[in-house]
Amino acid sequence: MRRSATRALASATLLAVAACPRPAPQPSPAGGEPELRVALAAQVPSVVLGGDGGGELFVTDDGNGEPIGSITAGARWTAVPDSASGGAKLRLLKADGTATEPHRGIAVVNVTEDRFAMANGRRYRGRIHVVAGRSGMTLINRLGIESYIAGVVGPEIGSRRPDEEAAVLAQAVVSRSFALRNRGRYESLGFDAYADVRDQVYNGVAAETPQAWAAVRRTAGQVLRYRGEVIDAYFHSTCGGSTAGVEEAFSTASARPYLRPVSDANGKGHYYCDISPRFRWREEWDGPELRAIFTRTLPTVMPLGGDGLQPITDVQVSRTTRSGRVAELRIVFERGDVRIAGGNVRSVLRPDADRTLNSTAFQLTVTKDGGQVSRLVAAGAGSGHAVGMCQWGAVGRARAGQDYRRILSTYFPGTTLDRIY
Repeated sequence: MRRSATRALASATLLAVAACPRPAPQPSPAGGEPELRVALAAQVPSVVLGGDGGGELFVTDDGNGEPIGSITAGARWTAVPDSASGGAKLRLLKADGTATEPHRGIAVVNVTEDRFAMANGRRYRGRIHVVAGRSGMTLINRLGIESYIAGVVGPEIGSRRPDEEAAVLAQAVVSRSFALRNRGRYESLGFDAYADVRDQVYNGVAAETPQAWAAVRRTAGQVLRYRGEVIDAYFHSTCGGSTAGVEEAFSTASARPYLRPVSDANGKGHYYCDISPRFRWREEWDGPELRAIFTRTLPTVMPLGGDGLQPITDVQVSRTTRSGRVAELRIVFERGDVRIAGGNVRSVLRPDADRTLNSTAFQLTVTKDGGQVSRLVAAGAGSGHAVGMCQWGAVGRARAGQDYRRILSTYFPGTTLDRIY
């Protein structure tokens, strides 16, 4: 799936919102390109296999490899939970209406040359696995990491102009580093990454473009390392003038030398990321809107009590980080106050119910009437958690003639760009 630059970079912002401190890094792969297990869907009631007419799919038992059958080109089989096992197993409903024996999991591969596995209407490289579970089935795509990156680069950085190629190359390296660093993160669930903003947006073959594949091939096997270890390669849409230290964005994260604030100033009175549509922004709430938002969001971080939300008398930035972002938001009521930690500010002070605040880099203006807040204005900068590579900054730097190596070394100071397979 292709997106406009604005939408693609917005998806990276959402990913950054969901990002959190990572587990200990996995050992660097040796001996060749590693595979990645990507959860395309989790806890779902059904999965449709085949249907594109592109080739024959061969189906086997995921545990013992025994053949189950073949899905002919254009036909569809549907995986559903096996009711007799309480969902611990699944059955395949064939095109002719018959069902297979129950299986704990199945594997699907396209045996037609130059064709792809098909699941839920989308084409994927590698193999498709469907695993049963009592809360629903999990659909997993197992494929080489380079093919995975080819399906990630487009949704995350967007389709770029020729003079922005360096930003695409940088995104390929960052996305590969992010994926390899986090292999095994969900080992208990049987996969390595989600295919959405919880990790990186991955849309399979439909998202692949010649530009994405060119970037993948040119940077094949390249990752960022610090003292020999693949780094936590965070990225976000727009820093707004300066990136942030990882400890500013994530309360449980420890500082890292390569994830510290980096200025995005271009030395000419502007910033590389000022081309972003979210370089500067403004959000505004009247009294009833603010009360409605807090009534919905505050219970997610604290109990409200039996009387509900008291009248709001003030909203203040009570503490900031070293890069000037909000580290703590104080909400004052007629009786008492609450303090919201920086990591929760964007989800509590929402512009509307289905959208988080762009960033924590903002200043507040409060208007009161009769001692209560009648209007609140947030004037802010940037979009996302601001840690690591600023995507719009990378685009601006590419336009200015910087190559991808310089872009990466700027946003991740002290790291090395190494080819590890």
